Amino acid sequence: MHAAMGSPVINDAVSAASGNFLAWRFEVRGPIMIQPKRFGDHRGFFLETYCTRDFAAIGIPEQFVQDNHSLSAAAGTVRGLHFQLPPHAQAKLVRVLRGRILDIAVDLRRSSPHFGCHVAAELSAENAVQFYVPVGFAHGFCTLEPDTEVAYKVTDFYAPECDRGLAWDDTALGLSWPVSPADAQLSDKDRRQPRLADLPHCFD
Repeated sequence: MHAAMGSPVINDAVSAASGNFLAWRFEVRGPIMIQPKRFGDHRGFFLETYCTRDFAAIGIPEQFVQDNHSLSAAAGTVRGLHFQLPPHAQAKLVRVLRGRILDIAVDLRRSSPHFGCHVAAELSAENAVQFYVPVGFAHGFCTLEPDTEVAYKVTDFYAPECDRGLAWDDTALGLSWPVSPADAQLSDKDRRQPRLADLPHCFD
């Protein structure tokens, strides 16, 4: 298992396993990479993508209440970095249905020794890896292939009044995006997000 990282690095040893899921943790406490077991034959394959019992066993006990699905037409599309404030803060469970992404989570917890650090993982339809992003992180991704579809579960409903973001190209974050600012496909909202130094206190 490989994950591109910012400052802290992933431990190659499996952290937990339950049912048809293996999990890896990072030095940044909270995010988890999940690898479902895939069962294939001449017809194709089958895999479980979520199981409440097994996810609780590997350290993800939250209840997910909403599923989201995005299509990004062009490679180099950046969505993020996004988060919701309490009382509607969201944890996310991200996977790719088609194509490939670089997925990134930035630690915004003021009490964390890794505040401002990030973790990253490459997710694809081929590798079936899932990325759990807990409350207290800004999350975003860049598509590495055209027509990439991403699905993710969240633990609270969308709340526009709590919707916030962080500048994806803030040099203080040290993020190694696979696209230049000039070539990135962004929403107008994501072009105007504040940098970390200008971000108010969001999470303890």
